Formats: sequence, structure tokens, C-alpha cells
Amino acid sequence: MTHDPRPFGRLLTAMVTPFAPDGSLDVEGAAKLATYLVDEQRNDALVVSGTTGESPTTTDAEKDTLLRAVVEAVGDRAQVVAGVGTNNTAHTIELAHAAEKAGAHGLLVVTPYYNKPPQSGVARHFLTVADAVGLPVMVYDIPHRAGTAIATETMCRIAEHDRIVAVKDAKGDFVASSWVLSRTGLAYYSGDDAATLPLLSIGGAGLVGTSTHFTGVLAKDMIEAFERGDNAAALTLHRQALPLFTGIFRVPGTMLVKAGLNAQGRPAGPVRSPLVDATGAELDQLRQDAAAAGISL
Repeated sequence: MTHDPRPFGRLLTAMVTPFAPDGSLDVEGAAKLATYLVDEQRNDALVVSGTTGESPTTTDAEKDTLLRAVVEAVGDRAQVVAGVGTNNTAHTIELAHAAEKAGAHGLLVVTPYYNKPPQSGVARHFLTVADAVGLPVMVYDIPHRAGTAIATETMCRIAEHDRIVAVKDAKGDFVASSWVLSRTGLAYYSGDDAATLPLLSIGGAGLVGTSTHFTGVLAKDMIEAFERGDNAAALTLHRQALPLFTGIFRVPGTMLVKAGLNAQGRPAGPVRSPLVDATGAELDQLRQDAAAAGISL
């Protein structure tokens, strides 16, 4: 199946969900953060209600409110991809329908987690969701969180569906990704910031990033340098961003992104339990990692 090689552009950020000091959804803050990510960090699209957006601890109603606020804030300047994946196919379809009504441009659907379905169940989950909606789907392959990897044959099978167009690849298996890229028209986006340049080298489309709340400009420049054939410039930018590409994951990325945004005076607020807010020492280390990448927090 032939698809747009970059259906969601080159650079996406998995946006954190801003909360007020009392832990409630900060709708105005979400709109401001989305605007910053698009207009200043050069994102082509945003993912809302992914894991970085604390989707496990937001309600369905909050997800809908958040999505509508972000869609309105970015207008026609960027696409908005809604994280709707759960380990319950029926619930995932409910969220997908709601996202479609709220104006999402695409859906991020993660492998069902915890219940560890066989590959036949994994395939049926994705195909059933794609059948139920009219939006393009990005499949999220992250076995270290989900507990189940999407096998190469399964990925090639689901790629035959018209609406399954992309993969957020956090498997860390470039050989498997190479095989899928050689056999399908799926657009592969790195789900690991530091793996973006290696993935581009085997045919990847771009990045769905976490550190890109801060490194968006560097990441976009790196991707564009690679695409114009300037491999030396791309490598230089990769190495410059590497301390923050990796440092953002010293603890769960949401914690450090929110700490960094709060330090910059941008909307973020606290995290929700069971996550905990970053410590002063963790923020100090983040500042060191950011400085090493030439970014001030």
C-alpha cells in the first residue's frame, strides 16, 4: 500500500498535558503550550494524550476537552494526532470516535498493554480500530511499555489497511524496522529522540519526540539537513542535541519536561500520581543536559 511518505510531517512532539496547581486540567495553558510548540519549536504536528501527556490518569472527558483546545489553538498551522490507544479494543474505538468528532487529524494507537495478546489479537485490534474510523492511524510499537512487540509479519499485514499509514517506532530494532520499511509504505517516526538519525538512514520519516519541547528547532534542522543530503550537518546536530535527547529520559520524560517548562515559566504544572514531580537535583541535572545541548532552562 502506497501512502504519503510523511503523513504527519517530519517533526511531532508528544505534548505534556498542563495541569493547574490543584491538579485540574489547565485548558488555557494547553492552548498556549501547543502554540509555543508549533510556532517556536517548529513542530509539524502534535500528539495529545499520549503517555507523555499522562493519558493513563486523564479522564475521557478531559481528553476530549484537551484535544478541542489544542485543535483550536494550532488552527491550520499543524496537525493534531490524538492518543486513543488502550488495552480494550471497544474503549479505544470509543475514544477514536470522540477524537474524530473533536477535529483530530490522526490517531495514535498503542499496542494493547498488560493483557499481552497474541499477534493475531494485536492485528485484529489495530484493524478493528482502523475499520471503525475515517482518520489515518499511527501505530505505536513500544514493547518495553506494552509488554508485546508488533512482529514484522503483523506489521506488514496491518499495513495493507488504507488508514494505517505510520508507525511510532520505539522498539529499538533497526533490522525489524528495515524489513517493514522495505515491504510496506508505512511512514516510520522514531519514538526515541536519540534514534531519529539512525532511523532516517534506513528510510524513516521523522520523530515523535519528548525532548522536543526544548530541542524542536535542533531536531527539525537535523531532519532537514539529512533530507537535503548534508549528512555531516545532520550528524553534528544529532551530537549537539544528544545530551538532552537522552537526558530527558533519566526519569520518566513527563516529569522532566514539566520541570523544564515550569522553570521556563511555560504552562505545565504538576504531574498526577503515580508520577511524582521532579526533584531539585533532577532539575539541576536537566539544566546541565540542556546546557550541553546549547539550550538554557
